[in-house]
Amino acid sequence: MLQRSFSEESGLTVLHLVQPVEGGVARVVTDLVAAQVRAGLRPVVACPPEGSLAPAAAAAGAEVRVWPAERAPGARLGREVTAAGRLVRACAPQVIHAHSAKAGLAGRLAVRGRVPTVFQPHAWSFEALEGRAADTAAAWERFGARWSDRILCVSESERRAGRRAGVTARWSVIHNGIDLDRFRPGDRSATASARAALPALAGVPAGAPLVVCVGRLSRQKGQDILLEAWRLTRTRGARLVLVGDGPSGAELRRTAPPGVLFAGFSRDVRPWLHAADLVVLPSRWEGMALAPLEAMACGTPVLLTDVAGARESLPPSHLPHCLVPPHDPRALAAALTALLADPVLRAELSRTARRHTRTAFDVSRTAGAVLRLYRELAAPSRPLTSRPTTRKCTER
Repeated sequence: MLQRSFSEESGLTVLHLVQPVEGGVARVVTDLVAAQVRAGLRPVVACPPEGSLAPAAAAAGAEVRVWPAERAPGARLGREVTAAGRLVRACAPQVIHAHSAKAGLAGRLAVRGRVPTVFQPHAWSFEALEGRAADTAAAWERFGARWSDRILCVSESERRAGRRAGVTARWSVIHNGIDLDRFRPGDRSATASARAALPALAGVPAGAPLVVCVGRLSRQKGQDILLEAWRLTRTRGARLVLVGDGPSGAELRRTAPPGVLFAGFSRDVRPWLHAADLVVLPSRWEGMALAPLEAMACGTPVLLTDVAGARESLPPSHLPHCLVPPHDPRALAAALTALLADPVLRAELSRTARRHTRTAFDVSRTAGAVLRLYRELAAPSRPLTSRPTTRKCTER
């Protein structure tokens, strides 16, 4: 479908400059480049060689170049900017798509508006910081916007956060999407089969309520808040499983209460989504998380904190039951207890979640919208010079 719709884009070179190379960002980039290959584009992914992105992008058909970049800004930034500039000259892209804060920083410094540039925050860097560091990050985003032909947000709430921070830009909002052929509901026996096939659940009683949290073990994803809430949850025999690894892993294991299991990194999370009675993501900040969309597509209800993208992810009927304030373990515990105690409600949430994701979050729709954005920016009549720093906000 994308190949027919965008055959006129054949030969367009898009350079994806990416850091980080794990988690949701890596999956978004991999899905995009797979669609772009099918559409006849030439996607090039420049990223550090570590992590899952480089092999996944290569398997999807992208050309992969090594860009040695650390996740956080530091003493190596000058070399990273220089390396990004060399990659741009070598690849000669018609469009540059910089993913997340570090790539957005280095890529825009290297190019400075000479090539049409899309910056996609994947959650704003200043939301991850505090005090002077947050102020500095926000100041950079305000300044760097002059070298963004478009800032691409994955939710309206992410765009609003940028505007509240004073970022003046041409905006596009394109929701994240998921592969609905890959993330599908199981049959009636899928839950039992999935639980039986997962070694981490050995010894867990078959009927025990199971809550699963999928995500990098990090401050952003809020598993520490979830562990605090779990101590307050009043559900006899329930188990909580944290699927993922990351910098907070050791501390979380040290402080976890009884009934919490650590499954480690999983390359395929679908068995966990099918095994769960409920998927919870207690994030401190997001753009629009993929794990809840994947869970709902599999027919598993979700419980989220009210951060960017959460309300836009959920069907309206889910908001009273499945959304709690961030940083509030008592509210999270109360919602967990209520949902685990009400299988009839969970069944209804499952049905509406499946319909909602299949209607609103198909990755082919996301990829098509991104391709149309590229076509607009790479149009031959478009001047390839940087624009004034003050621009009209175009909301899409």
